[in-house]
Amino acid sequence: MDYSTSTALITGGASGIGFAMAQRLKALGATVVVCGRRREQLEWAAREAPGIHTLQCDVVIQDERERLCSVVATRFPALNVLINNAGIQHRPPPVLERQDWSLWQREIATNLEAPMHLSSLFAPHLCRAQHAAIINVSSGLAFSPISFMPGYCATKAALHSFTLSLRHQLRSTPVSVIEIIPPKTKTDLGGKGLHDDGVPLEEYADATFARLLAGEEEIGFGFSEINRRASREELEGIFARLNPR
Repeated sequence: MDYSTSTALITGGASGIGFAMAQRLKALGATVVVCGRRREQLEWAAREAPGIHTLQCDVVIQDERERLCSVVATRFPALNVLINNAGIQHRPPPVLERQDWSLWQREIATNLEAPMHLSSLFAPHLCRAQHAAIINVSSGLAFSPISFMPGYCATKAALHSFTLSLRHQLRSTPVSVIEIIPPKTKTDLGGKGLHDDGVPLEEYADATFARLLAGEEEIGFGFSEINRRASREELEGIFARLNPR
């Protein structure tokens, strides 16, 4: 697939991994559309990467997702790449304590409901392209969770499962289904400073983008590459190390 001639939509594409991918696609020659909730962040992205198109959309809301699909199909009919990147990370108190369930709901809607729904909304359009791709961004924690982020890890595990099913369903169409599996990366996911010890964003994005261009369908890095290839016994050991008693 030639990404240099592609038109790509990236959810949550105005910051973090999404913006890093947007920059690289734009530099390659692609038409890039990023969407996000915060207008000020979209305006920042437009200044930092001139030529990138921005759309304000909260993918948590079903009507907003449907509107996004309609707007993109009208304004960017050549769209052939959907990157489901938007994600949030919630660190709730232990389950025996009182919960704010609205935070759990937003995490589930952002990380799982939105990519599932957007994939179904855009799939018919993408199937009309000569070459197309749906790219889901999951996490190394999809394979071995950290217990203090149970909702986040569960949504990413479910997204991995959905991606496998989606790839099988679309196997006879022009649409490739790709999973990008980040490790802990230095972004503001979950709050500023929480991932400062993660893999530098530019290093991670360069390595991942190179493997995307090479045509790989499942792309990890470092810790997440180990996790995605691990046996059940190895994953049990990783879980024990991530969650000491």
